[in-house]
Amino acid sequence: MNQATATHTHVSVEPAESPLTPESWGKLGMWIFLAGDAMSFGALLAAYGAMRASSADWPVPAHVLGIPLTAFMTFLLICSSVTMVKALSASKRGDKAGFTKFMLMTIGGGLIFLGLQAFEWTHLIHGKHVTFSHNPYGASLFGTTFFAITGFHGAHVTGGVLYLSAVLMIGLFGRFSKEYANIVEIAALYWHFVDLVWILVFTFVYLI
Repeated sequence: MNQATATHTHVSVEPAESPLTPESWGKLGMWIFLAGDAMSFGALLAAYGAMRASSADWPVPAHVLGIPLTAFMTFLLICSSVTMVKALSASKRGDKAGFTKFMLMTIGGGLIFLGLQAFEWTHLIHGKHVTFSHNPYGASLFGTTFFAITGFHGAHVTGGVLYLSAVLMIGLFGRFSKEYANIVEIAALYWHFVDLVWILVFTFVYLI
């Protein structure tokens, strides 16, 4: 009787195991980071909307910005999200060759996007004389908000390209297994977030 009671007491004080594994901790950390980042982009877009609504001479974006080029950039990022999904799928199957191919395509898409954004900025600054503090087409804050929002997003794409490159190097020269797919999945969360944010930027800054 006493032994049974002691055993029961021992079991009852056993600490409960955390439902979070090291893998899920990583995903949770990324989700928390992305939630904070989403608020940053939300604040920028809200400020843009408020300034545009209160300005009497805000230019029509289509008259200043290159919509066809930016539409192609948007399509490019969407395609890079597709290749990111395929890279993750390949990593889960243990397909190293497929993973490498699709990761390189995703990184390449990000690099082309950054190159096109640099071209767009150069054309605006030197061709149309739109700068951070000057805009010959109307409200000077148009240039301020445009370069702040697109520059902030461009910094995220740059960080994403470096992040994916590091993940690729780990897979190629370090460990590559089905467990490694968790690292790829966390990186994919970031990349999909960057792509989604750009769709919102393209809609609110370029189209509306």
